Amino acid sequence: MKQKTTLDESLVLYAELGAADVRAIQRRMKEGVLTRILPGVVSSRPAQEWPELLARHRIRILAALFPGAVVGFKSAFMGGAPADGVFHLTHTWRRKVELPGMMVQTHVGPPAVHGDAPMMGRNLYFPSQSRVLLENLLPSRGKNARSAGQEAVEKRLIEICDARGEEALNRLREEARALAPILDMAREFAHLDEITGGILGTRKAEMATVQGKAMAARIPYDSKRLALFERLAAELRAKPLKQPAAVARTERARTHFAFLESYFSNFIEGTEFDVSEARGFVLEGRPITERPKDSHDILGVFRQAINPGWANQTLAVGESVQEQLRARHADQMKERPEVHPGEFKTTANRAGNTEFVHPRLVRGTLVEGSRLLPTVPEGTARAVLAMFLISEVHPFVDGNGRLARLVMNAELNVVGSCRIIVPTLYREEYLDCLRNLTRAADPVPYMNAMQRIHEWTAAFDYEDLDSVIAMMTRCNAFERSPIQYKLLLPSQLEPMT
Repeated sequence: MKQKTTLDESLVLYAELGAADVRAIQRRMKEGVLTRILPGVVSSRPAQEWPELLARHRIRILAALFPGAVVGFKSAFMGGAPADGVFHLTHTWRRKVELPGMMVQTHVGPPAVHGDAPMMGRNLYFPSQSRVLLENLLPSRGKNARSAGQEAVEKRLIEICDARGEEALNRLREEARALAPILDMAREFAHLDEITGGILGTRKAEMATVQGKAMAARIPYDSKRLALFERLAAELRAKPLKQPAAVARTERARTHFAFLESYFSNFIEGTEFDVSEARGFVLEGRPITERPKDSHDILGVFRQAINPGWANQTLAVGESVQEQLRARHADQMKERPEVHPGEFKTTANRAGNTEFVHPRLVRGTLVEGSRLLPTVPEGTARAVLAMFLISEVHPFVDGNGRLARLVMNAELNVVGSCRIIVPTLYREEYLDCLRNLTRAADPVPYMNAMQRIHEWTAAFDYEDLDSVIAMMTRCNAFERSPIQYKLLLPSQLEPMT
């Protein structure tokens, strides 16, 4: 014999029952065991629990009360949640129904169409993403406006483009194009098409958000990165930084300094040589027989660190920064044709979880970011801003970190300050501070780190290369593990016996 299923009386919906069960429930109501919440909805729970009960069973209740409805407008935009206490549905009539803890507003509109999906297998539908966006561009006013509006839709489209790429955004636009005639939303599609074109840079558009205006600008730029540069610039304007004087004053000392700068700068990027091996082909003219690519990377940095034309070339401001950086990179990487010297990247690049500026936004982000340089004090402050600008944009396929440090040191060179060397042992702290600034928008650790390494670099005498290498070795500069070793200043060393 089939066992009868016990009905859960905490929430009973007539729409889910047969006639006999409805009569049984009505008898239970007369007995005072069940209470009507609204027509067709009863419960055994006390009234104070109804708002939470209905919120938990929202989909089930809406499917029972409004069969065939489609979640609409702001509620769909928010993923199926009430907007300001109102849950919006598209149905066959317009009405307001007040439920405990939530108001339901239905709007007359098209039923479920291709792409709309049933929710939890019930007769309630969640619209396709293209329908959500089109509906939320419909005109709507007032405190409880049904649609989210252009600004919200624009932000969502930018998020889709950032997360899934331009192809995904184009596919979404084509889906909306096909759907618009079915929904009678030709005007809304034209608006969506215009916003999408502005984001993709294929047409002029009146954008509503800061990010949208940046992407639709004459030279589009990354507004989030620009805000990050402005945050760093504000901190640099507010906090005076130390500026150690140049210590390599003779041609001999400058040559030795340039060699060590290029050696360590390349080591950070994974170009690892023994210092004596690198010294041989950079300073002593030994032929490069092994690892020619890596060897030329060191030579490219050395050439720009020692040549006054490059060593003193501060970063340009405005649109001229583009050609300046391309020329510098073309010279730096001229022995590496496979990385397209002097050409901005055409595909996105990343380091770990950090994705750098999109190729389409590189030029504009460099231009707009460079305009902040004159707003901070020259010397150290401008140097660390310039370095972070290049590092964060990452405008080329390869050589970006080395280029960023060359640009930084040029800003120091022209004011007679010591250039900065980032030794191997300091690599992880240096990169961690850059990552922290990128992800947490906190410039203080980065600024403090650069101050410490600036002081460290200026503490050596570069006149004798053997002596400075020996001293740096004693200071743990060539070590790799910051757990096992601490980077020391020469003044912290024990006297040699």
